Amino acid sequence: MTRPGRPDPDALLARIAPAEASATPRGRLKVFVGASPGVGKTFTMLEHARQKRAEGIDVLVGIVETHGRADTARLLDGLEVLRRRALPHRGTVLEEFDLDAALARRPGLLLVDELAHTNAPGSRHARRWQDVEELLAAGIDVCSTLNVQHLESLNDVVARITGVTVRETVPDAVLDAADEVELVDVTPEVLEQRLREGKVYLPAQAERALERFFRRPNLVALRELALRRTAERVDVQLRGERAASGATGPWEAAERLLVAIGPDDDAARLVRAARRLAGSLRAPWTALYVEEPGHATLPAARRELAQDALRLAEELGGAAATVPGHDAADEIAAWAGQHNVTRVLVGGRRAGWLGGPWPQPMAQRLAARAPALDVLRVGGDAAPSPPPAHRTAPFRLRPWLVAAGTIAACTAGALPFRGTLAEIDAAMLYLLAVVLVALREGRGPSAFAAALAVAAFDLAFVQPYGTFSVDDVRFLFTFAMMFGIALALAGLATRVREQADAARQRERRTAALYAMSRDLAAARSRPELARAMLRHLHDLFGGGITLLLPDAEGRLDVVAERPVGGHEAKDLGVARWVFERGEPAGTGTDTLPQAGALYLPLATADRRLGVVGLRPEPADRFDDLAQRRLAGAMLDQVAIALERTALADEKRQVHLEYEAERLRSSLLGSLSHDLRTPLAAVEGAASALLTGGARVPEPRRRELAETIVGEAHRMTRLVTNLLDMVRLESGAIAPARQWHVLEEVVGAALGRVESALTGREVTVSLPPDLPLVPIDDVLIGQVLINLLENAARHTPEGTPIAICATAGAGEVEVTVADRGPGVPAAEREAIFEKFHRAAGGAGGTGLGLAICRGIVTAHGGRIRVEPRDGGGAAFRFTLPMVGTPPVTEPEPA
Repeated sequence: MTRPGRPDPDALLARIAPAEASATPRGRLKVFVGASPGVGKTFTMLEHARQKRAEGIDVLVGIVETHGRADTARLLDGLEVLRRRALPHRGTVLEEFDLDAALARRPGLLLVDELAHTNAPGSRHARRWQDVEELLAAGIDVCSTLNVQHLESLNDVVARITGVTVRETVPDAVLDAADEVELVDVTPEVLEQRLREGKVYLPAQAERALERFFRRPNLVALRELALRRTAERVDVQLRGERAASGATGPWEAAERLLVAIGPDDDAARLVRAARRLAGSLRAPWTALYVEEPGHATLPAARRELAQDALRLAEELGGAAATVPGHDAADEIAAWAGQHNVTRVLVGGRRAGWLGGPWPQPMAQRLAARAPALDVLRVGGDAAPSPPPAHRTAPFRLRPWLVAAGTIAACTAGALPFRGTLAEIDAAMLYLLAVVLVALREGRGPSAFAAALAVAAFDLAFVQPYGTFSVDDVRFLFTFAMMFGIALALAGLATRVREQADAARQRERRTAALYAMSRDLAAARSRPELARAMLRHLHDLFGGGITLLLPDAEGRLDVVAERPVGGHEAKDLGVARWVFERGEPAGTGTDTLPQAGALYLPLATADRRLGVVGLRPEPADRFDDLAQRRLAGAMLDQVAIALERTALADEKRQVHLEYEAERLRSSLLGSLSHDLRTPLAAVEGAASALLTGGARVPEPRRRELAETIVGEAHRMTRLVTNLLDMVRLESGAIAPARQWHVLEEVVGAALGRVESALTGREVTVSLPPDLPLVPIDDVLIGQVLINLLENAARHTPEGTPIAICATAGAGEVEVTVADRGPGVPAAEREAIFEKFHRAAGGAGGTGLGLAICRGIVTAHGGRIRVEPRDGGGAAFRFTLPMVGTPPVTEPEPA
């Protein structure tokens, strides 16, 4: 528990966090905010820049729009101005801010005017505020300007106040993340005077502006919005300072806001209202959409309204969620209870048509289900909203024909039995037909079938036949009940069908995610991961899929794609940008939208692993939020799998480094132990020669000299073995295979160990038809030398040694056999390990046989030891016959 007056640890950690991120320093952003054009934001920013330059800071003017104002233009004198980038567009040349030049220049402070500006086509980003985000990420301090009407959450409010809909907007999160916000404010009277003096627009434009946008009520309202929005930010800073300093007060529990949206025109307006309310409450907020049973049958335009609103919520800094459910009010209340929501924002829409004969507004239904919630209802616009610019679904005649045909077929099938069927039986038959139409064709055709069923029942089965008149007025009640029951059954059947369709879609998404996770978990290498990812993503989304991963030097390159050749080389720069920034770009985004695909980063919490390019079919598939989330979930699985393989590679590398370190330690231990004896012998013999001088007899002198030479040779062999082992462990030894006569290799090896084999009988048995073998003769000669020296060292003096070879299927086997004590069964594998010495052996470093195995394995063969018939050990190694031997011509007679 925190003592009174003691700073809150969580607040201190939050303040320290930016300092800890200094390893990748982020630039600071200062925004000059005004209520409208002409208040002096650019002028104030330039004055601030000149003051910073006087303090010794490197100031660069990235882009500043003076709009012909002489006072503003004079402030540019003496400041370095970045040259603008020319972009051809539709026969003209547009000048834009040069982002790449600014990144290369890296000034101490960069001025970027008009934060909400829309960049020309061909620019890297669609909006200038995105350019500023990249500059900040690169560690460059930026100053910019912004009018309050360009804030996304205030867009609809400004439209209602001024009658002008602002198209260029900036997400509120950009302003919230700014390090410093300065309000540039003047009274409406001063602004009107500036307009009349031509300091804002040319005189003709100024008069029109005063009559339209710059009317006195508009200016007052915009000024209030600017002051209030700035005050909200100051209040947030004040609360942070109070919490960090340990100030106490009657703070209430944290607010959580939920906005419930539907597939209607009010969805976007509700989201903006929620963002404003959440900003005032300083509360996290979520936009929730409930997919009721009729969601799948809604026109595409209405479904897109809900998806657009969810995307807008994410852009404004909130969260977006979609849940399936039978009743929207029940699902909203349940979701609010699970996520500790304190306030729910709803519109004026009513519940679904199956909610009751007099459906209540959503606010009343929520208040009844969750009395503890504060339910806020947002009123509608004063004027009707323009119709959405979405394409309506085309009318399909087939379902209606199926409904009519089903009723006609039912009538034709039952008519021959009219005399035996009771009226109630015929009515049940028609109800069954209506249910079948509802299950197959949906709500509208089923209602049409219900009306046709009542009419056909009256014509065909109620007297007088063939007319709509009835002899018994009680049939009128029957008709009404039959129509009502048919509608109810149709509605229930349609709901079951829609819920089944939704369940199948969810099951397909879940099955796809599970199948991909299973295959990724089974993959053991990056190529296997790439194949699994391409297969699943292509099967699910169609089109083209490209996987780009960094190479050893960090350069991003295509490692797999489907179909092959579908990736455009010009988009590689887009993929690199996505990899460096960790943000999506390409088709369907505001960043580099001219790219040929949508590029998404593969990243985990700890590292960026690669990029995936998606070109779905149809191209607008990712307009559906559920599809985008499914793709994101699948790519998260791919990122986790890639991280797993990367960690496995790192583990192997660490293991190799550990083994190398262990080898170095063993080598040092072996050198200190095994070199001590020959060095002592050399030192003793040399000292005897030195101190004895001419008094040492000649036989003794010769014996001492032979001791020095023999021990020196022993040290040479020891050091050679150590170096060969190190080269084998590091992979530096690669066999240079050539075709050789094995007899010549054996003869050369015997010549080098002649002194060690003195007094022994060595028999060589090589068949005359033994083929040429593809080997590195120097390395295989070393194997034979080590085996022969090993036999001479570990067998009694005078015992024989035999060398033989046989040709088998695709290989040649060489055997070096002795008549020594043999090798115990428990040590037949261990003796080929480094530094292993047999119990009771004759010493040695324990490297000779390890080197033999390394050389034979490098040739693709294998080596083993077996007991020899009659006693002793037989060391056998195989040499594979790889390639085609050269054709040898017979020697001339």
